[in-house]
Amino acid sequence: MSCYAISTVILLLHSFSQVLLNLASQYTLNELYSEALNTYHVLMRNRLFQNAGRLKVNMGNVYVKLGYYSKAIKFYRMALDQVTNTHKRMRIKIMQNIGVLFVKMGKYNDAIASFEYIMGENPDFKTGLNLVLCYYALNDKEKMKRSFQKLVSIQLEVSREEDDDKHFSTLDGALREAISNDTLKIFESRKKHEAEWSILMASKLISPIIDDSLNLGFTWCVDVVKGSTFLELAHEMEINKAVLFLKQKEFSAAIETLKSFERKKDAKVASVAATNLAFLYLLQKDYPQANHYADVAVSADHYNPGALVNKGCCIYLQGDFHKSLEYFKEALVNEATCVEALYNLGLSLKKVGHYEDALECFSKLQAMLPNRPQVLYQLATACDLLKRKDQSLDWYMQLLNVVPTDPELLHQMGIIFDAREDKQQAFQYYYDSYRNYPSDPRVSTWLGAYFIEAEVYEKAVSYFERAAVMQPSEVKWQLMVASCHRRSGNYQKALAIYKGIHRKFPDNVECLKFIVRLCSDMRLQEVDRYAALLDKAEEARANREREIGPRGSGKARRENGGNEPTVNEGRSKHAFRILTSRTVCVFSFPRIFRCWCDFDFEPIRPVCGCVTSKIGATSDVGQK
Repeated sequence: MSCYAISTVILLLHSFSQVLLNLASQYTLNELYSEALNTYHVLMRNRLFQNAGRLKVNMGNVYVKLGYYSKAIKFYRMALDQVTNTHKRMRIKIMQNIGVLFVKMGKYNDAIASFEYIMGENPDFKTGLNLVLCYYALNDKEKMKRSFQKLVSIQLEVSREEDDDKHFSTLDGALREAISNDTLKIFESRKKHEAEWSILMASKLISPIIDDSLNLGFTWCVDVVKGSTFLELAHEMEINKAVLFLKQKEFSAAIETLKSFERKKDAKVASVAATNLAFLYLLQKDYPQANHYADVAVSADHYNPGALVNKGCCIYLQGDFHKSLEYFKEALVNEATCVEALYNLGLSLKKVGHYEDALECFSKLQAMLPNRPQVLYQLATACDLLKRKDQSLDWYMQLLNVVPTDPELLHQMGIIFDAREDKQQAFQYYYDSYRNYPSDPRVSTWLGAYFIEAEVYEKAVSYFERAAVMQPSEVKWQLMVASCHRRSGNYQKALAIYKGIHRKFPDNVECLKFIVRLCSDMRLQEVDRYAALLDKAEEARANREREIGPRGSGKARRENGGNEPTVNEGRSKHAFRILTSRTVCVFSFPRIFRCWCDFDFEPIRPVCGCVTSKIGATSDVGQK
């Protein structure tokens, strides 16, 4: 065979290998993992394919997606043996994947070996954080400290902001704007964010357990950070310490920590601390202190939306709703997605009577935070104020789907259907409200009246008895219980109850009237005695009315509500709390505060020569 024919065969085999590589990649992207593995096996048998060793990385990635971690580690190690030391970055990424898989399998010692190797060869922040997490899982305090020191000692190879500002000052406006947002600047910002997040997360994780107390643990971490190139993170770590104190309900320690920032020169950090202090004092209802620290936060950083929201809350609680509008609007100018400012703006607009604008605010919130109970309730009440009853009912129905067992909401739905004269539907909502919270006398009164109207007095008795238990000093409930027994024909029991009421309330004229009537109907001898008591009670009442006068008497009747049951306006602790309009203050967490770190798995797709443009497959190393 001629040399030309041999070259042609080799070229065809090489092109066929590229086709198979692209086919395997497409199988993987379409989650056809078995077909992808079969295609990779065919490629590995082709000795002319020079990067067959790197294909084992892709096969390991497929086994990871299938959940076969042991097989994935086996292929990663085979790839590691075939990748030469000249491809250092490739070897480091394979070791990262091996370490992460060991963590997923719970083999922390094996994972530590991989991460320690990487930290010795080419340290990075993600690996350093994973190493801290592994020692945390093993509860090794000393090695947690050592690994944290390694994490902090990693050099961040990006330009400093001071140098950038000095360099940008020599450039003209257009060039400065172009360089400040170019690809390199974005890359450096991303790397800096990753470094800061890793250090802060590690400090929050190990501080409570590396020493005898949280305070000592955080102090050690802060001292370590102060001795590194990440000096500015020490302030954010102090903020994190205050957050952890709050989670442990050590409020005095949190306030003391935050107050220490008043002496700091960094305006941004001082604003964050003052914002948190204002938030705490608002919760404690110490409004003068809250107002003071809200002013401090705004003066330190006038563009801090949290500070502006808290200042607006302080003014809102003082009753100056028009001025609070200005702060909430300014907070939205600085951060258009600040939901606290938007919610409070809607509340303020409702207070000043701008219901249409308030409805617009809450509609925006509904788009940003769908199906939040607070927002749905405010939408319903805003439509109600605008006399849009049908829309209001629709929002209430949506709210009921979110909180179906809230007694206050069920009571409100009962009121709506009662006003529409749909007694059956109103009864259902009142009854559901009673089942969830049977201690509301308003609900018990309506249900009792419903059964009296239906002439089912036996069922009405239980609701009035419940109201009498909740308000034993109110005579009207006991009178209603006796009246139900009287109307149902149980005169003996009704008379006994009336006599009991008379012993507790001897001056009650209504009770004596019914006693006299029952004794007369039953022809009892004690009718004369109760009639005399009735005359004395009526005479005493007439004397009181003459002393008070007609105006005072009318006022007393209005305060007592006449013969109508007094409704307890207070809400129980079990009632729907969001039904009262409350401003939302802002607790300003650190910029990169999170609760935990997930292990990152970084699959690798090796470079395997040229690829055909028709298929369009890519092979970017390190692509996720």
